[in-house]
Amino acid sequence: MVILKSPKEIEKIAASNRIVAKILKALEDEVAEGVTTAQLNDLAEKLARAHGGVPAFKGYRGFPFSLCTSVNCVVVHGFPNDTPLKEGDIVSLDFGILYDGYYGDAATTVAVGKPSPQADRLMAVTREALKKGIEQAKPGGRLTDISHAVQSHVEAHGFSVVRKFVGHGIGTKLHEDPQIPNFGKPGTGIRLKPGMTLAIEPMVNEGGHDVKILEDGWTAVTEDGALSAHFEHTIAITESGPRILSRLDGS
Repeated sequence: MVILKSPKEIEKIAASNRIVAKILKALEDEVAEGVTTAQLNDLAEKLARAHGGVPAFKGYRGFPFSLCTSVNCVVVHGFPNDTPLKEGDIVSLDFGILYDGYYGDAATTVAVGKPSPQADRLMAVTREALKKGIEQAKPGGRLTDISHAVQSHVEAHGFSVVRKFVGHGIGTKLHEDPQIPNFGKPGTGIRLKPGMTLAIEPMVNEGGHDVKILEDGWTAVTEDGALSAHFEHTIAITESGPRILSRLDGS
């Protein structure tokens, strides 16, 4: 069941997401050669608690960390560890908090130093695909309008969309209805309405779309070992169109 949020609830979700945005920016600023993802995880948790929030992922269905750190061929749900990042790596930082009863959730992919031209293009296309998907999150549209916009942009640039994982609704629960695939034909699925709050998150692979889960039961990697990128925003659908909640200004 999709839960429509009141204006007051949307402002609470926006407040939570502004904190997430601040923390992701702080983490981006720390990404450098020699830094470990375990250090980034510790910083994310420290900052969340300093802002009066609780890390959303830690303990969620048994996930043992506060931050998902997915390096190079890792698609999502990567475990932070003590391996130093190296020049040319790309790392996805996926973070969420619970603040004042409502969840925030966003992700970004950043390069360590100077990325390869292909990695740079992969990140740019994924970021653009998120923007294309958000543009379709408007009243009167259909859920798969978002999905199709993401898929079309990604595949037009020679990359592939991960199909195993989806975006989701968000509010007083981290994951609510509806699920939001990043692929599909337009014009199907539920009708989009003001008051919906959605976490839209393209995961895009350099090679094929197939992924596999490692023995830890969480870490998803590309089947072919190619690079992967991930960007996510939480948005609200308003009468005038989509509002991105997980930006620093919340606009």
